[in-house]
Amino acid sequence: MSRTPHGSLPGIAAILTAAILWGTTGTAATFAPEVSAVAIGAVAMGGGGLLQAALSTRRICRHAGLLRIQWRYLLLGAIAVATYPLAFYASMRLAGVTIGTVVSIGSAPLLSALIEYRLDGLRLSKRWMIGASLGLTGMLLLALAEGSGQVPAGTESGVVPGVLLGLLAGFTYALYSWTARRLMQRGITPRAAMGATFGLGGLLLMPVLLLTGAPLLASWHNASVGLYMALVPMLLGYLCFGYGLARVPASTATTITLFEPVVAAGLAVVIVGERLPLLGWAGIVLILACLICISAPIRNTPPTQNRHPA
Repeated sequence: MSRTPHGSLPGIAAILTAAILWGTTGTAATFAPEVSAVAIGAVAMGGGGLLQAALSTRRICRHAGLLRIQWRYLLLGAIAVATYPLAFYASMRLAGVTIGTVVSIGSAPLLSALIEYRLDGLRLSKRWMIGASLGLTGMLLLALAEGSGQVPAGTESGVVPGVLLGLLAGFTYALYSWTARRLMQRGITPRAAMGATFGLGGLLLMPVLLLTGAPLLASWHNASVGLYMALVPMLLGYLCFGYGLARVPASTATTITLFEPVVAAGLAVVIVGERLPLLGWAGIVLILACLICISAPIRNTPPTQNRHPA
């Protein structure tokens, strides 16, 4: 039976909260410039994932039988979790922060919708397509404003591989969102599904952290940035994201997280001291319009989503 990508307001609010928390990572990383982007990604996603698993140990144990039955979804999601930060930060290093961010985050809603269309029979509504178009256009305008429409010096030869890695990041983001929701639809609570997926993904990232994370231990300042990344955007952010995923389709969730670069741009202006031209503000308005378009309540639509307790 086909479905349309709608969800509950509490779920949408939770995912929006996650996007706000994720939007702080870029500004936080500027306080530890000597720590590589790969190390930041590994400590944030890896450390945050292991903490999620630790906090969800009892729930994971209660659903151990179901998780074993659904091990393919669990393993696929964990591999996607481990791949995402490596592809995302490598994309930004090769193609520049602006291009890498836009391709990685901007491609996720479309790739998520394609996954759900192909595997779940999701029927893409006209309103979702309009909202996604507004959001992606806003992302493009914001990227052009932040990057002045130019490829950063020294990254010209890395643009194509950087874009490809950005698409890989967008795909893995969409994929672990879909697998986590699929686990929830199989009767596994959000905390257990997210804890198991991100815990296993965190374990896969530990070798990367061991190889690249020495600067994190060089000073308390660097260590505090790493702790913030793991505890706030990743741990708390993904707890909110998991709560929301139990209540809205993955395609809607990834579209709402287009708000992340809006937060990142705002913090860059207020804290880092960057200036955002008029084109960037136009992009922010379009992204906000996207959020209103896809999250406004729909009248006379019977509920079709399964609800699971958090």
